[in-house]
Amino acid sequence: MPEPTKKDETETENALPPPEQKTPQDGGTEKGKDEDDTSVSTPPADGMSKPSERKDSVWSIGETAPEEAEKRDDSQRSTLFIEKPQSGTVSVGGNITFIAKVEAKDLLRKPNVKWFKGKWMDLASKAGKHLQLKESFERHTKIHTFEMHIIQAKENYAGNYRCEVSYKDKFDSCSFDLEVTESSQAAPSIDIRSAFKRSGDGQDDAGELDFSGLLKRREVKQQEEEPEVDVWELLKNANPSEYEKIAFQYGITDLRGMLKRLKRMRREVKKSAAFAKGLDPAYQVDKGGKVRFMVELADPTVELKWYKNGQEIRPSAKYIFEHKGNQRILFINNCTMTDDARYYVTAGDEKCSTELFVRDPPILVTKGLEDTSTYVGERVELSCEVSEDDANVKWFKNGVELTNEPKSRYRIKVEGKKHTLIIEEAAKNDNATYSVMTTGGQSEAKLSVDLRPLKISLALEDQTVRLGQEIHLKCEISENVEGKWYKNGQLVEASDRVKLYHKGRIHRFIIASAAVDDEGEYMFVPDAYNINIPCKVHVVDPPKLHLDGLGENNTVTVVAGTKLRLEIPITGEPTPKVMWSKGDKWITDSGRIRAETYSDSSCLVIDTAEREDSGPFRITLKNEAGEDSALINIKVVDVPDPPQAPNVTEVGEDWCVMTWDPPANDGGSPILGYFIERKKKQSSRWMRLNFELCKETTFEPKKMIEGVAYEVRVFAVNAIGTSKPSMPSKSFVPLAVTSPPTLLAVDSVTDTSVTMKWRPPDHIGAAGLDGYVVEYCFEGTGFSQGISTDQSEELMEPPFNLEADEWIVANPELTDKTKFTITGLPTGSKILVRVKAVNAAGESEPRYHPQPILVKEVIEPPKIRLPRHLKQTYTRRVGETVNLVIPFQGRPRAKVSWQKNGSPIDKNQINIRNTENDTIIFIRKAERSHSGEYDMKVEVENLVDKATIDIQIVDRPGPPEVVTIEDVWGENVNLSWKPPKDDGNAAITGYTIQKADKKSMEWFTVIEHYHRTSATINELVIGNEYYFRVFAENMCGLSEDATMTKESALIAKDGKVYKYPVYDDFDFTERPLFTQPLVNTFAVAGYNATLNCSVRGNPKPKITWLKNKVAILNDPRYRMFGNQGVCTLEIRKPSPYDGGTYTCRAVNELGEAEVDCKLEVKGGLSFFKLLMDGVPPHIIDAYMREVQADKTEGK
Repeated sequence: MPEPTKKDETETENALPPPEQKTPQDGGTEKGKDEDDTSVSTPPADGMSKPSERKDSVWSIGETAPEEAEKRDDSQRSTLFIEKPQSGTVSVGGNITFIAKVEAKDLLRKPNVKWFKGKWMDLASKAGKHLQLKESFERHTKIHTFEMHIIQAKENYAGNYRCEVSYKDKFDSCSFDLEVTESSQAAPSIDIRSAFKRSGDGQDDAGELDFSGLLKRREVKQQEEEPEVDVWELLKNANPSEYEKIAFQYGITDLRGMLKRLKRMRREVKKSAAFAKGLDPAYQVDKGGKVRFMVELADPTVELKWYKNGQEIRPSAKYIFEHKGNQRILFINNCTMTDDARYYVTAGDEKCSTELFVRDPPILVTKGLEDTSTYVGERVELSCEVSEDDANVKWFKNGVELTNEPKSRYRIKVEGKKHTLIIEEAAKNDNATYSVMTTGGQSEAKLSVDLRPLKISLALEDQTVRLGQEIHLKCEISENVEGKWYKNGQLVEASDRVKLYHKGRIHRFIIASAAVDDEGEYMFVPDAYNINIPCKVHVVDPPKLHLDGLGENNTVTVVAGTKLRLEIPITGEPTPKVMWSKGDKWITDSGRIRAETYSDSSCLVIDTAEREDSGPFRITLKNEAGEDSALINIKVVDVPDPPQAPNVTEVGEDWCVMTWDPPANDGGSPILGYFIERKKKQSSRWMRLNFELCKETTFEPKKMIEGVAYEVRVFAVNAIGTSKPSMPSKSFVPLAVTSPPTLLAVDSVTDTSVTMKWRPPDHIGAAGLDGYVVEYCFEGTGFSQGISTDQSEELMEPPFNLEADEWIVANPELTDKTKFTITGLPTGSKILVRVKAVNAAGESEPRYHPQPILVKEVIEPPKIRLPRHLKQTYTRRVGETVNLVIPFQGRPRAKVSWQKNGSPIDKNQINIRNTENDTIIFIRKAERSHSGEYDMKVEVENLVDKATIDIQIVDRPGPPEVVTIEDVWGENVNLSWKPPKDDGNAAITGYTIQKADKKSMEWFTVIEHYHRTSATINELVIGNEYYFRVFAENMCGLSEDATMTKESALIAKDGKVYKYPVYDDFDFTERPLFTQPLVNTFAVAGYNATLNCSVRGNPKPKITWLKNKVAILNDPRYRMFGNQGVCTLEIRKPSPYDGGTYTCRAVNELGEAEVDCKLEVKGGLSFFKLLMDGVPPHIIDAYMREVQADKTEGK
């Protein structure tokens, strides 16, 4: 396939024929952006080298609207294309390739490239037999190559093409032309399809038909061609969705105009009753020529009327009507461009219409352009002459059309047949090839613009200015040309500060107020000249400190322990010398406190601020223009010192009161409050007690646990922060006194003493109970009248009024017992008694006896209070301990005595201990001889009370006396025996009978808890010989020994020979059978998964595991177990690739069996978390699929 060679830009643009511009005389308007701009042009039959076209026809590259021209210019300036497709020429039937290249150096992905024909036809959907689009990428050079191949080109492929490339917000496009030439062997045939190209005519019917192509070929010699395809018939019969395909296949670029025409034809094409033969769809004629319209009527008597654009045509020298039989003919003589219109003829209610196209003769260039040389700034005129006055002529610069717009540098002047291009002030970029083109010819010439020699009349001078003064640079050159100003090699643009003036040959640079940054080397460079005019500007400024950002009195506050970096802006030119000092000490550029100096500032750096760093620091600036200094006060603030250890002044049940003193140093900032913490003494965990600052130096912690030792500490808080904690306080324990003792009552009274008893307090508390204080007072003043005599009433408030010093303490030392005897009382006196409980927190509230107590002994008759369990026989086993407590009453001085079975008790065997209120009988290790009746007697003077206790000491019984075999018959043996002589001091509750085979002498129990002294033993084995023995049993258990029969009992056979049945051996063989199948399983990626099933079979089957029908062998990721028929496959840390179908196969010599399941491995913690939360696996699976789909759509 031939490929157009690459030319430089100038040659390519000159090779392209420029588009034709319509003139107002033709009544045309500029074409809309949405119309196609291509048309096919062929050489006329007379052999002219220049195309001969009507004025309103379109050039081969298409007419370009101003917006498209701008777009084309932008595409040429773009940076995406590194090689653009070039215009080319190809013969009919030949191949051609267009290449575009884009550099991918700065692109993250492939750019988007589109190919268009005209403005709207996207060629991506037209790729096929005659059009192929290819793309490739070279990794080494990082260049994308895009190719468009046109194969077996046809004549209607000619026209304007466009390639567009886009990447994100970048866009680039390039237009190029394809010219299709006729081959030397064949001449083009007239094809109605070539007429349907976009027309530039701006009339109502513009863009429907363009018969200029047919007019060009009118005189071409006809020759053999392929059978012509009737596009009209194809479109009429085709589906609307196939219109675009047909238009591309047959080269119809003006599809819209053709469809509009087709719609009109569909309305008009119907069987006519008035016209036997109608007008042709279109006619064409040269300007000044003659055209003939003819219709044939079915009825010659029908009146006929002719119309032009809706206006009736009257007979005249121009319009001639002729009748020939049924034929009606209209002749139009001397056709002009105004005759280019729509015509129709009416016959009754019917009409027939057609289109007339008038062709304008070509305009020739009679005098061409001439090459011209000039200097920059001179006026340039390029002139040519054409064959007709006021003809439509287009000017081009390097192939780009020039317009006669008001803002354009180029002005086009027309004087009859003479056309002139005027450039008022020529510039260097006007060097180009200029061409003029008409419909019948073209001419071109080269314009060369050179620079005049430049001389410097006044050079720039070096300047030294003070800060704020004006900088004024001035120079003069010999030519009136623009120029650019540079500072230190950087281009300087005009702004509010910088004023640039150019008047004639003088250039000035002015800055009204000089700044430090304005110092440097300045240079003026005239445009288009390779010379520069330099100078230096030096700006000086006395040093100055800028302390606006500091606080009052130039004070800077810094927190202790932090880094201070105090930056002081400074100005001065040249840069001043900076010195820091504190007192008489200069600060260097190293150490904890150091100074750092920069061009526009100086920094005082204190790495870790300390309180000693507070004070004034002096900064001094010096340079050749002067000196400046200032004092800066540095104030270092810190958290306060910790307070002293707090004191606990008062303690309660769950609270305490603590006080402390403020810290000695508040850190340079007032104390805002305090935080209090406490902890248990044995703990290391402190707990904050207040979350809002405590403003006072007193605090009351609450909600402590009684009896637990605590410590408290305090933090001081200021605006900087919180201090370290104070030392802990001395440990303290929250304690509370107990409740009063309970059940205070009189235990006994004698002539000189009173014994009181009570119960401990209901609530003792964590402080415990140290003891009791018993107090009493004598009867006298202070007793209230009407004292309660209810002995059960307990008093916490006294029923009388007594002073505290009238109570007498009965026990100087605390007693820990709940009983106390008050001694030394006068006989016959009355006293009131109260008792207090005492612990570490102090004395409790007293408990008062409800009434006075008379100090006089009272005789109480004896009474034994025998416990209920001793009112029956008291039974104990031999060896157990006997400890009996029997309370009694009796006052005064009760006497207790004991007897056993009427005889005094042997105190060596039985211990007796008596008290005032009870007596205790104690036997450390009971024996059967201790059994018997024990009599107790209590005597008070002449009064006596008695009680009897029956004690029984029991033991296991002895064995039965004799066991005999009374009878043996069949499988039965009858036994009998006598009860044991020793029943263990308890009734015999039963017997246990055992048997033993004579051969083994192993004993087996046959009867237990049997109450009779004879028994029959059944179901003995025939032929065996047995011994029997019997145990006696009472409440203590079986006897230690048993009595065995002296003789054995033989279970004799009765003469029959027992025939043992014959059993066949059971066949345990079985083919493999899975009793528990595998189950479909979901696994989580990274977590071990197991598959389990169970199988049975005999002989034991061989187990094989398969994945996707492939056996798993020697793979370390799988572990296989088998135990008691349970088969397990463990998959270690599976991944999604381990999913699939797993099969367990069991094989033995009788057959085989298989069971399989599906394993799906889910990835990520999301699936695992959902599974652990109890979400069903099928719901998790649907959710994960939706998440994956959302990610795919997002990409």
